[in-house]
Amino acid sequence: MAAPPHPLTIHNFRAYWLSRFSGTIAVSAMSIVIGWQVYNIARLSMGVNEAAFLLGMIGFAQFVPLFLLTPIVGLVADSVDRRWIVRATTTLLVVTAATLGYLTWSDQLTLSALFSAAVAFGVARAFSGPAYSALAPNLVPRESLPTAIAVSSIAWQVGTIAGPSVGGLLYAIHPDVAYGTATVLFLIALLFMFLIGPVPQPPAQTDHRPLARIAEGFRYVRRNRLVLATITLDLFAVLLAGATSLLPVYARDILKVGSQGLGVLAAGMGIGAAITAIFFSFRPMSTNVGVKMLISVVIFGLGILTFGVATPITNALGLYPGRIDLFGETFSVAPAFLLSLIALIIAGGADMVSVYVRQSLIQLHTPDAMRGRVSAVSQLTISASNELGEFESGVLASVLGPVGAVVFGGVGAIAVTLGWARLFPELGAARTFDPPDMLAIEPQHGEAKP
Repeated sequence: MAAPPHPLTIHNFRAYWLSRFSGTIAVSAMSIVIGWQVYNIARLSMGVNEAAFLLGMIGFAQFVPLFLLTPIVGLVADSVDRRWIVRATTTLLVVTAATLGYLTWSDQLTLSALFSAAVAFGVARAFSGPAYSALAPNLVPRESLPTAIAVSSIAWQVGTIAGPSVGGLLYAIHPDVAYGTATVLFLIALLFMFLIGPVPQPPAQTDHRPLARIAEGFRYVRRNRLVLATITLDLFAVLLAGATSLLPVYARDILKVGSQGLGVLAAGMGIGAAITAIFFSFRPMSTNVGVKMLISVVIFGLGILTFGVATPITNALGLYPGRIDLFGETFSVAPAFLLSLIALIIAGGADMVSVYVRQSLIQLHTPDAMRGRVSAVSQLTISASNELGEFESGVLASVLGPVGAVVFGGVGAIAVTLGWARLFPELGAARTFDPPDMLAIEPQHGEAKP
């Protein structure tokens, strides 16, 4: 039997990959700059905890439109050409980036403008997320899909590495330069999306029952316990351990590394995730997928926990910043910063394992005619875990302080994983991605077959 074609040998998938790569760099760069600007403006009149709360509110501003629009966007992704959905939302991001760049350049930027941009981000992502996810399986043969998911994740994860670093460095030159670069990258993403040729669309629905079709997506997720388990595990683990929203707090007031250090920290999880995604693109996971997902989420929680306590640990051990000479230059080395970065890299690699398993299960277990709606449900939980997790972290930081909030989240993620392993034995029983061979569990009883 001939090996399945590699996704990057397919023209439409290459254009899709390059579009996602460029767009992810731009989104990541804008996200880190917006967070840094919100925190800096807030610190002019607020303390650390109060300013951290506003960082959480930025996440909440992105979550609200995602939450409200999720029932609609899944139906749209199953009814409208998915390429045009992504083209329209990328255009909105072009306008948003250009507007923030102009306001920054003209010294008219305010917190209200930054929060409005966050809402626009939420609207764009609400529509583009399900469309992007549902589009990928239409571009490659089914047997190439697990590799396509890994390769697509490389575009996203490498973008999350380059984006924050580029954003932080360009912000150090001037904030409007960062926004100008993001605008150009969004335009490039839009161009490549227009280069994708015609792709298969699910059969047109003529029952004129949109509410029933929307509910069908939620019912499918609820009835498929394995898909439900993977989606909700990610929801609660990342919701609790959403420490990345507090990176501006750590960069400015705890680690004291400024905007350049912020870019490096923000790229940390992306570095680990990209390494893992590259590995899976050459060696796709094929055995014991459920157990590996559970282990990876525990490691993710431990990584976040270590990041949270890196500064107290190094201070307690008497490890303070030192200097080294390399290539004739003197560099300052902060042990707390290095430990924080390593912890984030490990957390990112572990999170990528979870993402890889979850996305493969969802795409391979869902009929194409429902992929948009099921992807919308998945996106809602991802958004709840990310943006709502940022809100949760901001609220906790205002009460427990930034370190206490991160520690609480890391411990919580580990506890949730242990609970899910017991509540959903289907996860531990998942051996491969192949639906007929995957479940060794009777759904109606939740007990292992004899």
